[in-house]
Amino acid sequence: MKTKEIIFKLRTQHGLSQDELAEKVFVTRQAVSRWENGETVPNIETLKRLSQLFQISINALLDSPQQLVCQCCGMPIEDSNVSKEINGVPNQEYCHWCYADGEFTLDFWKQYIRVGGKEKFEEFKQQLILEFNEILHIEGLPKIENLNVLPGSFVNLEYRLPNGILVKFLDDKATYLGNQLECEFGGERCFGIVANMDFLLVCTYGENGEDPELVFYKKR
Repeated sequence: MKTKEIIFKLRTQHGLSQDELAEKVFVTRQAVSRWENGETVPNIETLKRLSQLFQISINALLDSPQQLVCQCCGMPIEDSNVSKEINGVPNQEYCHWCYADGEFTLDFWKQYIRVGGKEKFEEFKQQLILEFNEILHIEGLPKIENLNVLPGSFVNLEYRLPNGILVKFLDDKATYLGNQLECEFGGERCFGIVANMDFLLVCTYGENGEDPELVFYKKR
């Protein structure tokens, strides 16, 4: 679907005339008419206003095939989970779980942004990646190339000890750096890696985190 068709569809779905849409995004009715005739496309500022008005990403307005990925957790960004600034304007760099109303929601990320900025945060991630790859030589575990910011509730799996007791080692309310990696030998089990300032952890698990097994744990 072309941009002209997308704008027409959104306008009519919201019950707006060309005059009414023009008033809401601060352009003339003639400008809206030219968009819908395919003669022109909105400029970037107007695209932002349309994005806010219709609660849809700019990529979707332009029918762009580009896949957006959250710069915080690494998850794909869709219109349903795109973050928003405090004024409601969508921010396509982050998902709404990591960033909302102009603020980062995860404590780990916020701490590093506050202390040293994004550059320092990236340096810390690279240091952890280096430590994982230098220390770990686990059969079937691929080389680690990236870590995402993840809520503790996502990665705090419950392990069964030899005595049969089930335990969790992490904090649901904390935030960690981690990733999921497919085993180099194939199969249905994956490797999960998790780290923070204090430790490195590697585990394996089946589909949806079932039957997890702790492989490696080391304090930093």
